[in-house]
Amino acid sequence: VQLQASGGGLVQAGGSLRLSCAASGRSAGDYALGWFRQIPGEGRIFVATITRSGDHSYYADAVKGRFTISRDNAKNTVDLQMNSLKPEDSAVYICTAAQTTTRLRSALGFWGQGTLVTVSS
Repeated sequence: VQLQASGGGLVQAGGSLRLSCAASGRSAGDYALGWFRQIPGEGRIFVATITRSGDHSYYADAVKGRFTISRDNAKNTVDLQMNSLKPEDSAVYICTAAQTTTRLRSALGFWGQGTLVTVSS
């Protein structure tokens, strides 16, 4: 499966952004989908994931209550709505797919190219 993220940009603290990831090559419904983020020079950090059917989602504590992940299997997409953004949310956000949410959270999936989010204070 190939993954392409979009929607990043520059936003002020307290603002919102919506990221989107399009899957191709295989049906997105075959995978749990999710997002990691990465600051240059550091490792990838789990952000959020959603099950194949979309009935369960899981979040990192740092984003819980501010970010919402959703998916549309008919369109082969997964979105990340980010509200109340903070400067520490600045990172490259990377879309990922894996057989299960457990494998996804362990970074054992397929990776797409990231999209840069910059939150100014």
